[in-house]
Amino acid sequence: MKKKILIGAHTSAAGGPHRALYQGQEIGATTIQLFTSNQKQWQGSKIGAEEIALWDKALAETGITEVMSHDSYLINLGAPDLEILTKSRKAFREEIERCHALKIAYLNFHPGAYTTSSLEECLETIVQSLLETEELVQKGQTKLLLETTAGQGTSVGHKFEHIGAIIERVKGKIPIGVCIDTCHIFVAGYDIRTEEGWAKTLREFDDKIGLQYLMAFHVNDSAKDFGSRVDRHADIGQGKIGWESFRYLMQNTEVPKYLETPSGPPSWKNEIITLRKYAEEKN
Repeated sequence: MKKKILIGAHTSAAGGPHRALYQGQEIGATTIQLFTSNQKQWQGSKIGAEEIALWDKALAETGITEVMSHDSYLINLGAPDLEILTKSRKAFREEIERCHALKIAYLNFHPGAYTTSSLEECLETIVQSLLETEELVQKGQTKLLLETTAGQGTSVGHKFEHIGAIIERVKGKIPIGVCIDTCHIFVAGYDIRTEEGWAKTLREFDDKIGLQYLMAFHVNDSAKDFGSRVDRHADIGQGKIGWESFRYLMQNTEVPKYLETPSGPPSWKNEIITLRKYAEEKN
Protein backbone atom coordinates (compact mmCIF):
# COMPACT_ATOMS: atom_id res chain seq x y z
CA MET A 1 0.00 0.00 0.00
CA LYS A 2 1.39 3.40 -1.03
CA LYS A 3 2.07 5.91 1.72
CA LYS A 4 -0.16 8.98 1.51
CA ILE A 5 1.74 11.98 0.14
CA LEU A 6 0.82 14.94 2.32
CA ILE A 7 0.86 17.99 0.06
CA GLY A 8 -1.46 21.00 -0.07
CA ALA A 9 -1.61 24.78 0.26
CA HIS A 10 -2.75 27.64 2.44
CA THR A 11 -6.41 27.75 1.41
CA SER A 12 -9.10 30.32 2.13
CA ALA A 13 -11.35 30.07 5.19
CA ALA A 14 -13.63 32.90 3.99
CA GLY A 15 -17.16 31.84 4.94
CA GLY A 16 -15.92 29.49 7.67
CA PRO A 17 -12.97 27.19 8.35
CA HIS A 18 -14.67 24.28 6.56
CA ARG A 19 -14.44 26.23 3.29
CA ALA A 20 -10.65 25.85 3.39
CA LEU A 21 -11.02 22.07 3.37
CA TYR A 22 -13.26 22.12 0.30
CA GLN A 23 -10.87 24.44 -1.54
CA GLY A 24 -8.13 21.98 -0.66
CA GLN A 25 -10.16 19.18 -2.24
CA GLU A 26 -10.63 21.28 -5.40
CA ILE A 27 -6.87 21.66 -5.90
CA GLY A 28 -6.09 18.00 -5.20
CA ALA A 29 -4.62 18.57 -1.74
CA THR A 30 -4.29 15.90 0.92
CA THR A 31 -3.53 18.48 3.62
CA ILE A 32 -4.07 22.23 4.05
CA GLN A 33 -3.00 25.24 6.07
CA LEU A 34 -5.52 27.95 7.04
CA PHE A 35 -6.16 30.96 9.23
CA THR A 36 -8.75 30.08 11.87
CA SER A 37 -9.47 33.81 12.36
CA ASN A 38 -8.64 37.14 10.71
CA GLN A 39 -4.82 37.21 10.60
CA LYS A 40 -4.70 41.01 10.67
CA GLN A 41 -6.80 41.59 13.80
CA TRP A 42 -6.01 41.12 17.47
CA GLN A 43 -9.49 39.97 18.42
CA GLY A 44 -10.30 36.52 17.05
CA SER A 45 -13.69 34.85 17.03
CA LYS A 46 -14.45 31.73 19.02
CA ILE A 47 -15.26 28.49 17.21
CA GLY A 48 -18.90 27.59 17.80
CA ALA A 49 -20.71 24.23 17.72
CA GLU A 50 -22.13 24.86 14.22
CA GLU A 51 -18.66 25.61 12.80
CA ILE A 52 -17.26 22.46 14.43
CA ALA A 53 -20.05 20.37 12.90
CA LEU A 54 -19.42 21.82 9.43
CA TRP A 55 -15.67 21.28 9.88
CA ASP A 56 -16.10 17.65 10.92
CA LYS A 57 -18.41 17.03 7.94
CA ALA A 58 -15.90 18.59 5.55
CA LEU A 59 -13.03 16.55 7.02
CA ALA A 60 -15.02 13.35 6.45
CA GLU A 61 -15.99 14.31 2.90
CA THR A 62 -12.56 15.50 1.76
CA GLY A 63 -10.31 12.99 3.54
CA ILE A 64 -7.88 15.82 4.29
CA THR A 65 -5.59 15.21 7.27
CA GLU A 66 -2.67 16.82 9.14
CA VAL A 67 -4.23 20.29 8.96
CA MET A 68 -2.06 23.22 10.02
CA SER A 69 -3.13 26.64 11.28
CA HIS A 70 -1.04 29.78 10.81
CA ASP A 71 -1.34 32.28 13.64
CA SER A 72 -1.98 36.03 13.28
CA TYR A 73 0.68 38.19 11.66
CA LEU A 74 0.31 40.64 14.55
CA ILE A 75 1.56 38.23 17.21
CA ASN A 76 5.08 38.82 18.52
CA LEU A 77 5.87 36.43 21.37
CA GLY A 78 9.26 38.13 21.85
CA ALA A 79 8.03 41.73 21.96
CA PRO A 80 9.83 44.04 24.44
CA ASP A 81 6.77 46.31 24.61
CA LEU A 82 4.52 45.03 27.43
CA GLU A 83 1.28 46.03 25.73
CA ILE A 84 2.18 44.25 22.48
CA LEU A 85 3.47 41.23 24.40
CA THR A 86 0.29 40.98 26.47
CA LYS A 87 -1.89 41.20 23.34
CA SER A 88 0.33 38.65 21.58
CA ARG A 89 0.17 36.13 24.38
CA LYS A 90 -3.62 36.48 24.64
CA ALA A 91 -4.09 36.10 20.88
CA PHE A 92 -1.76 33.10 20.80
CA ARG A 93 -3.71 31.35 23.57
CA GLU A 94 -6.95 32.02 21.71
CA GLU A 95 -5.40 30.52 18.57
CA ILE A 96 -4.48 27.38 20.51
CA GLU A 97 -8.08 27.16 21.76
CA ARG A 98 -9.44 27.38 18.20
CA CYS A 99 -6.98 24.71 17.06
CA HIS A 100 -8.13 22.46 19.89
CA ALA A 101 -11.79 23.00 18.99
CA LEU A 102 -11.11 21.87 15.41
CA LYS A 103 -8.60 19.17 16.45
CA ILE A 104 -5.96 20.77 14.21
CA ALA A 105 -2.64 18.90 14.11
CA TYR A 106 -0.21 21.85 13.92
CA LEU A 107 -0.10 25.53 14.84
CA ASN A 108 2.60 27.31 12.82
CA PHE A 109 3.96 30.60 14.17
CA HIS A 110 6.82 33.02 13.58
CA PRO A 111 9.07 33.09 16.67
CA GLY A 112 9.10 36.89 17.12
CA ALA A 113 11.13 40.06 16.68
CA TYR A 114 13.24 41.98 19.18
CA THR A 115 12.54 45.51 17.79
CA THR A 116 14.10 47.67 20.56
CA SER A 117 15.64 44.94 22.72
CA SER A 118 18.33 42.34 21.88
CA LEU A 119 18.39 38.92 20.28
CA GLU A 120 19.09 37.23 23.60
CA GLU A 121 16.27 39.08 25.40
CA CYS A 122 13.88 38.24 22.58
CA LEU A 123 14.68 34.53 22.69
CA GLU A 124 14.15 34.52 26.47
CA THR A 125 10.78 36.29 26.09
CA ILE A 126 9.67 33.80 23.43
CA VAL A 127 10.57 30.92 25.73
CA GLN A 128 8.56 32.45 28.57
CA SER A 129 5.61 33.11 26.25
CA LEU A 130 5.59 29.48 25.18
CA LEU A 131 5.98 28.11 28.70
CA GLU A 132 2.94 30.13 29.74
CA THR A 133 0.85 27.96 27.39
CA GLU A 134 1.99 24.67 28.96
CA GLU A 135 -1.23 23.86 30.82
CA LEU A 136 -3.47 24.97 27.95
CA VAL A 137 -1.64 23.25 25.12
CA GLN A 138 -1.64 19.92 26.96
CA LYS A 139 -5.46 19.91 26.79
CA GLY A 140 -5.50 19.21 23.06
CA GLN A 141 -3.68 17.45 20.22
CA THR A 142 -2.08 20.47 18.54
CA LYS A 143 1.71 20.70 18.17
CA LEU A 144 3.29 24.17 18.11
CA LEU A 145 5.64 24.64 15.14
CA LEU A 146 8.27 27.39 15.04
CA GLU A 147 8.60 28.65 11.47
CA THR A 148 12.03 29.47 10.08
CA THR A 149 12.15 33.13 9.01
CA ALA A 150 13.84 35.13 6.26
CA GLY A 151 15.71 37.39 8.66
CA GLN A 152 14.08 40.68 7.74
CA GLY A 153 14.48 43.48 10.27
CA THR A 154 14.89 42.22 13.83
CA SER A 155 13.01 38.94 13.38
CA VAL A 156 14.56 35.86 14.97
CA GLY A 157 14.46 32.34 13.58
CA HIS A 158 16.53 32.85 10.43
CA LYS A 159 19.38 30.88 11.97
CA PHE A 160 18.84 27.30 13.07
CA GLU A 161 20.60 28.05 16.35
CA HIS A 162 17.83 30.54 17.25
CA ILE A 163 15.21 27.81 16.85
CA GLY A 164 17.40 25.30 18.64
CA ALA A 165 17.85 27.61 21.64
CA ILE A 166 14.09 27.98 22.03
CA ILE A 167 13.38 24.27 21.70
CA GLU A 168 16.09 23.36 24.17
CA ARG A 169 14.29 25.43 26.81
CA VAL A 170 10.72 24.22 26.18
CA LYS A 171 11.06 20.60 25.02
CA GLY A 172 9.36 18.10 27.28
CA LYS A 173 7.03 20.83 28.57
CA ILE A 174 5.07 21.69 25.44
CA PRO A 175 4.60 19.78 22.15
CA ILE A 176 7.08 21.65 19.95
CA GLY A 177 8.44 21.28 16.43
CA VAL A 178 9.64 23.20 13.36
CA CYS A 179 8.21 24.17 9.99
CA ILE A 180 10.92 24.98 7.44
CA ASP A 181 9.92 27.59 4.87
CA THR A 182 12.04 26.94 1.78
CA CYS A 183 11.96 30.56 0.59
CA HIS A 184 12.87 31.83 4.05
CA ILE A 185 15.85 29.56 4.64
CA PHE A 186 17.17 30.21 1.14
CA VAL A 187 17.21 34.00 1.54
CA ALA A 188 18.52 33.55 5.10
CA GLY A 189 21.65 31.87 3.73
CA TYR A 190 20.94 28.13 3.47
CA ASP A 191 21.64 27.11 -0.12
CA ILE A 192 19.07 24.44 -1.05
CA ARG A 193 19.38 24.66 -4.85
CA THR A 194 21.18 21.33 -5.17
CA GLU A 195 21.11 17.87 -3.63
CA GLU A 196 24.43 18.59 -1.93
CA GLY A 197 23.09 21.87 -0.59
CA TRP A 198 19.99 20.19 0.84
CA ALA A 199 22.10 17.46 2.46
CA LYS A 200 24.35 20.08 4.10
CA THR A 201 21.34 22.12 5.26
CA LEU A 202 19.60 19.12 6.82
CA ARG A 203 22.84 18.07 8.54
CA GLU A 204 23.11 21.53 10.06
CA PHE A 205 19.44 21.41 11.08
CA ASP A 206 20.08 18.08 12.80
CA ASP A 207 23.15 19.48 14.57
CA LYS A 208 21.55 22.76 15.73
CA ILE A 209 17.97 21.56 16.35
CA GLY A 210 17.49 17.83 15.74
CA LEU A 211 15.72 16.28 12.74
CA GLN A 212 13.14 14.73 15.08
CA TYR A 213 11.68 18.23 15.45
CA LEU A 214 11.21 18.78 11.68
CA MET A 215 7.46 18.32 11.25
CA ALA A 216 6.41 20.39 8.20
CA PHE A 217 7.52 22.47 5.22
CA HIS A 218 6.21 25.63 3.62
CA VAL A 219 7.01 24.98 -0.03
CA ASN A 220 7.85 28.23 -1.81
CA ASP A 221 10.30 29.40 -4.43
CA SER A 222 12.02 32.76 -3.84
CA ALA A 223 11.72 35.93 -5.90
CA LYS A 224 14.84 37.30 -4.15
CA ASP A 225 18.45 36.18 -4.23
CA PHE A 226 20.27 33.74 -1.99
CA GLY A 227 21.27 35.37 1.29
CA SER A 228 19.25 38.56 0.61
CA ARG A 229 17.13 38.20 3.78
CA VAL A 230 14.12 39.56 1.85
CA ASP A 231 10.91 37.53 2.10
CA ARG A 232 9.21 37.38 -1.32
CA HIS A 233 7.63 34.07 -2.32
CA ALA A 234 7.57 32.92 -5.94
CA ASP A 235 5.73 30.11 -7.72
CA ILE A 236 7.68 26.86 -7.82
CA GLY A 237 10.25 26.94 -10.63
CA GLN A 238 9.68 30.65 -11.24
CA GLY A 239 12.17 31.91 -8.67
CA LYS A 240 15.81 31.68 -7.64
CA ILE A 241 15.59 28.17 -6.11
CA GLY A 242 14.27 26.11 -9.04
CA TRP A 243 12.40 22.84 -9.58
CA GLU A 244 15.30 20.46 -8.85
CA SER A 245 15.41 21.59 -5.23
CA PHE A 246 11.76 20.65 -4.81
CA ARG A 247 12.27 17.29 -6.52
CA TYR A 248 14.86 16.50 -3.85
CA LEU A 249 12.54 17.72 -1.10
CA MET A 250 9.64 15.54 -2.26
CA GLN A 251 11.82 12.46 -2.64
CA ASN A 252 13.76 12.72 0.61
CA THR A 253 11.31 14.01 3.23
CA GLU A 254 7.90 12.65 4.23
CA VAL A 255 6.48 15.34 6.54
CA PRO A 256 3.44 17.45 5.42
CA LYS A 257 4.09 20.21 2.89
CA TYR A 258 2.07 23.38 2.34
CA LEU A 259 2.32 25.72 -0.65
CA GLU A 260 2.17 29.47 -0.03
CA THR A 261 3.04 30.43 -3.60
CA PRO A 262 1.52 33.71 -4.85
CA SER A 263 -0.51 32.72 -7.93
CA GLY A 264 -3.17 30.90 -5.93
CA PRO A 265 -5.49 27.92 -6.58
CA PRO A 266 -5.04 27.34 -10.36
CA SER A 267 -1.27 27.35 -9.93
CA TRP A 268 -1.44 25.27 -6.73
CA LYS A 269 -3.32 22.54 -8.57
CA ASN A 270 -0.53 22.20 -11.14
CA GLU A 271 2.23 22.53 -8.54
CA ILE A 272 0.66 19.75 -6.46
CA ILE A 273 0.46 17.48 -9.52
CA THR A 274 4.15 18.01 -10.30
CA LEU A 275 5.32 17.71 -6.69
CA ARG A 276 3.32 14.52 -6.24
CA LYS A 277 4.90 13.07 -9.40
CA TYR A 278 8.34 13.77 -7.95
CA ALA A 279 7.46 11.86 -4.79
CA GLU A 280 6.01 8.97 -6.80
CA GLU A 281 9.18 8.71 -8.93
CA LYS A 282 11.01 7.47 -5.87
CA ASN A 283 8.28 4.93 -5.10
